[in-house]
Amino acid sequence: MKDIVIATGNKGKINDFKHIFPDYNVIGITSLLPDFDVEETGDTFEDNAALKAEAASHLLGKAVIADDSGLAVDALDGAPGIYSARYAGENKDDAANIDLLLKNMAGQQNRSARFVCVIALSEPGQETKTFRGEAEGVIAEERRGENGFGYDPVFYLPERQLMMAELTADEKAEISHRRKAIDQLKEYLSKE
Repeated sequence: MKDIVIATGNKGKINDFKHIFPDYNVIGITSLLPDFDVEETGDTFEDNAALKAEAASHLLGKAVIADDSGLAVDALDGAPGIYSARYAGENKDDAANIDLLLKNMAGQQNRSARFVCVIALSEPGQETKTFRGEAEGVIAEERRGENGFGYDPVFYLPERQLMMAELTADEKAEISHRRKAIDQLKEYLSKE
């Protein structure tokens, strides 16, 4: 079984990767580098994913993938965007982030949104590659569902007539923004 090192300590993201890469041993960076932390100073998802992947690859001397992902809401000019995890503050509280999102969306007619995931692959001596996936949906007016993490309880998928948080891990793995970015990564790796 091959290893994939993911430059994240986020258990939700690690579980998503495990469902999408069942034939690999998915390793979260904090199990190798417990104090790993990279300040996300980029202006885009691509910038931040590359910052994390390159820092981890440099420290480990091997290929590392990292992602930066978040929610982009049309009525909020793309917010929370790259600040999705800390939308309501630096403590990265999912419930508080959703509360603020729902408050900011009060009275909005246009509720269209998308989850965005950019995966960066960094290998020593190679140019960093990025892969972008998106999942389209609508911001609901209230929470529903017990699965997933982050904004999943208020992200409605019209074609499924379900919230992202109502999907099983396997169902989410089939359609998620992360899956779409990973599929591009897999296609790139298969050509090398």
